[in-house]
Amino acid sequence: LAQALFGFGLVWPGACWHFVELNSCSGFFEQGAMKLNMSNPVTGMQKVVEIDDDKKLLPYFDKRMAAEVSGDSLGDEFKGYVFRIGGGNDKQGFPMKQGILCNHRVRLLFKKGMSCFRERRKGCRKRKSVRGCVVGPDLSVLHLIVVKKGEQEIPGLTDEVRPRRLGPKRASHIRKLFALEKKDDVRKFVVRREVKKTTKAPKIQRLITPNMLQRKRYYKSIIRKRMVLGQKMKEDYHKRVVEYRQEQKEARAAEVAKKKKEKK
Repeated sequence: LAQALFGFGLVWPGACWHFVELNSCSGFFEQGAMKLNMSNPVTGMQKVVEIDDDKKLLPYFDKRMAAEVSGDSLGDEFKGYVFRIGGGNDKQGFPMKQGILCNHRVRLLFKKGMSCFRERRKGCRKRKSVRGCVVGPDLSVLHLIVVKKGEQEIPGLTDEVRPRRLGPKRASHIRKLFALEKKDDVRKFVVRREVKKTTKAPKIQRLITPNMLQRKRYYKSIIRKRMVLGQKMKEDYHKRVVEYRQEQKEARAAEVAKKKKEKK
C-alpha cells in the first residue's frame, strides 16, 4: 500500500517506513491467532486455547478488564460457561493495565505500588509502555477466569482437581479455608508440602498463643503502671505548687511586716 501511494506521488519516502512499522508493530493489517489462557480457581487448573476465527472473539472485543462475558461463541464445549477478563498482552508483550480506558499502548510514569511495575531502587520512578484495559484484535494472549461452569466438562480445566502446593499462612485465612471455629486449633490444619523425605509447613502468622496473650497483658500492665505513676506525680506536683505559693505568700507577708516595723 505504501509503495503504491509512493508511486503515485501521494506519500513521501519516509512514510513508507511508517507503514511498514505500523504493519509489523500494531498488527493492524494482518491479524494472527489469539491465545486464550483460561484458569479455573476452583480446581486450580489452567489451559491455553488458540482461536483463529475472529468471529468467535467478537463478543470479547471492546470489553474492559474484569467484565464477565459468555463463552458460548468459542464453541459447543464452552456452552454455558461465563468468563471474567483478567488481562492480557499485545503482540509485542506489553501487558494490559486496569484503569487505562483505551485499546492501544500508552506511556505512563510509574511509581511504587502501581501494577505492571516493580521498584528497583527506593523512590525511583520510571516511564513505561502499557496496553489499555479494553480488549481488541491486537492482543496475542487474553486471560480468562472461569466464573460459572457450563454443561460439559473441559479436559484439563474442569475434569480434575490439582491440590494446592502452598496453603495460606495467616491464621484467619486458614480458618476461612477450612471453615474453622474460634476454638479449633489452626496448627492442625496447615497445608504441609513434601521436601525429599520430610514435610515442611509455613510459620503461621497472627497466631494467638498463650505466650502472646501473656505478653499483651504484660505490656498493658506496664502502660497502666506508667499512667498511675504519672497521675501520682501530677498530684504531688500540684500539691507542692500550692505549698510553694503559700510559703512565698508567708515570706512576702513577713518581709512587709518587718519593713513596717522598721519605719516605726
